[in-house]
Amino acid sequence: MAKDFYKIVNDIIVKDKRYKLDAYEFVMQALWHTQKKLKRQGHVSGKELVEGIRDLGLQQFGAMARAVFTHWGIQGTADFGEIVFNMIESGLMGKTEEDTREDFQNVYDFNQALDVFKLNSR
Repeated sequence: MAKDFYKIVNDIIVKDKRYKLDAYEFVMQALWHTQKKLKRQGHVSGKELVEGIRDLGLQQFGAMARAVFTHWGIQGTADFGEIVFNMIESGLMGKTEEDTREDFQNVYDFNQALDVFKLNSR
């Protein structure tokens, strides 16, 4: 990622200390992952992004995904919306007129969606 990305995110973190730098970097990686998975460039919806975040989180962290997200300050899907909107307000991401923070609320339950053991027993 560009050096500017890290400078901008560090500026965000000074104002909003809820989330760690790694969370912002991961959300950006998850955006690219989601675009690739959907075979589309540009905009993805909040729900699509949160689904992509879960997918990439399970790929990268497996059974530790929920613990990693919690360590970064993320307690639920709405936190991903806060991170995204912090990046939008800082010019790192764009949005459409229809995009809202509410798009990220309660998309899935962390305990169920990130429980690898339950997912594998389906």
